[in-house]
Amino acid sequence: MLETAYKDLEDLRDKLQQAREKLFKFGLYITVYANSSEELEKIETSIRSILDAKLVYSKPAIYQQAEAFNSTLPLALDELAINTMMNSGPVSATFPFVSSDLTSDSGILYGINRHNNSLILFDRFSLENANTVVFGKSGGGKSYAAKLEILRSLMLGAEVIVIDPENEYKFLAETIGGAFLKISLTSENHLNPFDLPPPREGENPADILRSNIINLVGLLRIMLGGLTPEEDAIVDSAITQTYASRDTTPTLSDLKIILDSMAGAQSLSRRLEKYVTGSYSGFLNNPTNVEIKNKLVVFSIRDMEEELRPIAMYVILHFIWNIVRSELKKRILMVDEAWWLMKSEDGASFMFGIAKRARKYFLGVTTITQDVTDFLNSPYGKPVLTNSSLQFLFKQSPTNIDILQKTFNLTDEEKFLLLESEVGEGLFFAGSKHVAIKVIASYTEDQIITSDPAQLLQIEQAKKELERAEAMVP
Repeated sequence: MLETAYKDLEDLRDKLQQAREKLFKFGLYITVYANSSEELEKIETSIRSILDAKLVYSKPAIYQQAEAFNSTLPLALDELAINTMMNSGPVSATFPFVSSDLTSDSGILYGINRHNNSLILFDRFSLENANTVVFGKSGGGKSYAAKLEILRSLMLGAEVIVIDPENEYKFLAETIGGAFLKISLTSENHLNPFDLPPPREGENPADILRSNIINLVGLLRIMLGGLTPEEDAIVDSAITQTYASRDTTPTLSDLKIILDSMAGAQSLSRRLEKYVTGSYSGFLNNPTNVEIKNKLVVFSIRDMEEELRPIAMYVILHFIWNIVRSELKKRILMVDEAWWLMKSEDGASFMFGIAKRARKYFLGVTTITQDVTDFLNSPYGKPVLTNSSLQFLFKQSPTNIDILQKTFNLTDEEKFLLLESEVGEGLFFAGSKHVAIKVIASYTEDQIITSDPAQLLQIEQAKKELERAEAMVP
C-alpha cells in the first residue's frame, strides 16, 4: 500500500510540475429545500445515503447555517472554509452540470437533461452533419424550441433562413431586425424558379444548368399534377430550349411559348396556362425581386392557398439552395411543417437532396413536422431522418407513437414519456445516444419566441398601454 501511494504521489507531483494538473482547496456544500421539517429530514437522509454509498462523509453545518447558506449562493463566498486539497481530476468529476452522457464542450444550450439536471450543450456543426429533425404534436413545443435555437445560433454567427407556414416567426424576425417576406398570389415578393446560381470556383456552368433543369422538371410535376414519361421528355426539352431562347433569365411565359410551338405539347401548355395568365400567374411568372441580406430571413406562406403550398415550399427551397451554393457561409435552414413538401415524391426527393448535400455547403437543415406518419411513410422520410445527426421528439399523440417507437427503437418507458410529456419536454437524440430533455428559455427569450395566444395577447396589451403612457408624457 505504501509503495502504491508513493507511486501515486510521484505521478501527481510530475503532473503538477508539468502543469497537466492543478491543486484546489475544494469544499462541497449542499443547501436542501423543503416545505416541512419531515420532508426536510427525508431529503437529507436520502442525500446522506447516496453520499455514504460513494464513501463521502457528510455532516450538517451545526451553528453555522447562515454561513453555509451564504456559501451556496452564487456570490463566490466561502464563509464555512471547510476544504480539502484536491487536484483537477477529482474536482472536475464533482460538477453536476457536466453531463457524462450527452453534451459537448461548445455550441448552444438546447435544454436541461431531465435525467440528471445537466446542461445539453451542442454545436450541430461539429457533428458528422448539421441536420436536425423535430417531431411533435401541435402545441408540444416544436416551434418554440426552433425559435430558441435561432436566437442562440445567431449569437454564434450563423445565418438562419426559415420557411414559415403560419407566421409563427414574424414577431421574432421583427424584434431582432430580420427580414419577413410574404409569398402569396398577391404578394409583392416574387421568386423566379428559372434563376441560376453563379458558378463557384471549379464548378462547370453546364452542370449547374443541367441540375436546375432537373429541379424545374420536378417542380412542373408538382404544378401539373404529374407527368407521363412522354410529357416528362417534352418538358425537359422545352426547358432546355427556353434557356437557349433568352439572353436573360427566362420565366414561365417563355416556357409556355416554347411549349406552344412543340408537337404534342398542347395539353401541357393548357395545364400551365393558369400559372402564366390565369389566377395563379402572380405567383411564379415574374422576375425575382427578393434579396437576402439579413442574418435572419423568414419566408411566410400562410396566405398561400393550401393546394399551392407544396409548390411554394419547393420554389422557396430552390431559391434558398441557389444562395447556399453561391456563397459558403455558416447557415441554418428551418423548414417548418415539412410534411407539406413531403406529400409529393418530387418535393420529398428535393428535400432529401438538400439534406444530403447540406454539409458540403456549411448548411444545417432543420426539418420540423407534426404529421409524423405522412413524413415517415414517404420514401424519402427515413433517409432525411438518417441524414440528421440531431433529433428532437416532443409530446406525441397515441396515433403516432407506435411508428415512432419502431423507428427510434424506443423502450416502453420512453414511449410513455413522450405521451405524458409537458410542453417543451421530450427526447433529444445525438447519434446513438439520447436523453430526456426540457427546453428552457430566459424571460427575455420567452417574450420574443412564445407562440401561446394568451401570452401574445398580454404582450400586445402591454405594448398598447406603454404607447398610451408615452403619448401622455408632454
